[in-house]
Amino acid sequence: MTTSPYPCLCALIRKAGRIVTRNYDNYLKFCGLKVTQLSMLAKIAKNPAITVSELAESLRMDQTTVSRNLRVLEKSGFIHLEDDMTDQRVKRIQIADLGASKMNQAIPLWEKAQLDMERVLGRESIEEMMKTLNKLTN
Repeated sequence: MTTSPYPCLCALIRKAGRIVTRNYDNYLKFCGLKVTQLSMLAKIAKNPAITVSELAESLRMDQTTVSRNLRVLEKSGFIHLEDDMTDQRVKRIQIADLGASKMNQAIPLWEKAQLDMERVLGRESIEEMMKTLNKLTN
């Protein structure tokens, strides 16, 4: 049996993801959002009346995880879940005024997190990493 000369790529990417997420969450804590919540709000704002399944698919997340996060956003008053007009089982998501306001409050903090990552990794490294990661995610 041949073994790879590299460490487990999956474990390394997941570890890096946790570190990056923690960094963004540290910046965003001042507005009370986590980076996953901000990306959900941004996706909902860009896609009014998106369904829960469409949101899960576009974020490449499990629908159960998305639903759990949406409950938190709904309880906070950031979004509204509405029944689809043709299928009551389908929920459509709308961003609430409070959610749009919270998102606008979070964006400058997110930008600071972005700049911090650029400071740590360098612009060229980030651009190369973005190219590589886009191969996996597109």
